[in-house]
Amino acid sequence: MHEKASGAIHIGIGGWTYEPWRGSFYPEGLVQKRELEYASRKVTSIEINGTYYGSQKPESFAKWRDEAPDGFVFSLKGPRFTTNRRVLAEAGESIERFFRSGVTQLKDKLGPINWQFAPNKQFDPDDFGAFLKLLPASVDGLSIRHVVEVRHESFRSPDFIALACEHDVGIVIAADSEYPQIADVTTSFVYARIMGTTENEEFGYSNHDLDQWSQRAKTWAAGGIPQGLKTVAASPPDVQAREVFLYVISGFKQRNPAAAISLIERVG
Repeated sequence: MHEKASGAIHIGIGGWTYEPWRGSFYPEGLVQKRELEYASRKVTSIEINGTYYGSQKPESFAKWRDEAPDGFVFSLKGPRFTTNRRVLAEAGESIERFFRSGVTQLKDKLGPINWQFAPNKQFDPDDFGAFLKLLPASVDGLSIRHVVEVRHESFRSPDFIALACEHDVGIVIAADSEYPQIADVTTSFVYARIMGTTENEEFGYSNHDLDQWSQRAKTWAAGGIPQGLKTVAASPPDVQAREVFLYVISGFKQRNPAAAISLIERVG
């Protein structure tokens, strides 16, 4: 009997420039310009947050690509100027400007784009559907994957799940946080952000919780649906394999690298 194939599991943190990591995650004396080089050899993915707050330069994306090792993947947060607007259907120019900023310089190290919405942004099926229609499937010959991070309870709707499936867009699975959890799988990959690290755990989470999250990642990668997460619609049938992106974000941020490294060890 053949073992079921599994997709790649990428586990990491949000950003790499954080002063409290110096001396705890980063070795004493490591120069700041070498922090990405160091971090990208300890975790297997990083979600870049700076793209949410402002435009980056093509040279920056190329530099980040070259500093990270082969097989490393960067996810990017889409700009807030795109998602923090009343009418999402009018975001076309903002989306184009983002991709013109040099995103594709990451080449094969480009992971999904996370479009994060404000907690007070409610689900409007027509407007949200129009936004999803604007997201490009490819740019400069590079396939682009998209995921939406919605934070209002109104998105816990079968209509939202259907829209995400129709446009082949993933939904961020928020966990251990105050945000609504929508663990429905709507595309060929899974994107989870776990936000529950605490100061009193050496590795941010207890061993039990780290075991549980690593098992969930392996279940997703093998095409299954983990138990104990909140979904909206009926689960899709198992697929052959899925790529998984799991980020340890927020919580007690100083512990996040330790949690991510512990998860990487557990998934093997």
